[in-house]
Amino acid sequence: MHSIPLSYYLILSVIIFLIGSIGVLTRRNAIIIFMCIELMLNAVNLTLVGFSRFSGDQAGQIMVLMVMTVAAAEAAVGLAIVLSLFRNKETVYLDEVNLMKW
Repeated sequence: MHSIPLSYYLILSVIIFLIGSIGVLTRRNAIIIFMCIELMLNAVNLTLVGFSRFSGDQAGQIMVLMVMTVAAAEAAVGLAIVLSLFRNKETVYLDEVNLMKW
C-alpha cells in the first residue's frame, strides 16, 4: 500500500491557507470574506488530518470534528450578521459600512 507523504498534505494546506488569507485581505464583500475564512479553516483541517495519518493517532481527526463544529457555528453567526447588515444598510461591502459612525 502506497502512502502519501506528509509534505504533500502540508504543501496543499499552505496553498489553500494562502488563498484564503489573500482573499480575506483583498476582498471587501462580507460573504466572500467568510468563504475565505472557511478555506483557511479547511486548510487547518487538512494539516490536522495529515499529521494524524502520519503519526497513526486518531486525535487529529477528532480535532477536525471540533474545528468543523466551530466552523458551522461561525458560518451561522456570520451569515446572520451579513443578513442583518444587508437589511439595515442594503450592502454587503464592508468598506461602505461604518457602524462606528455617529
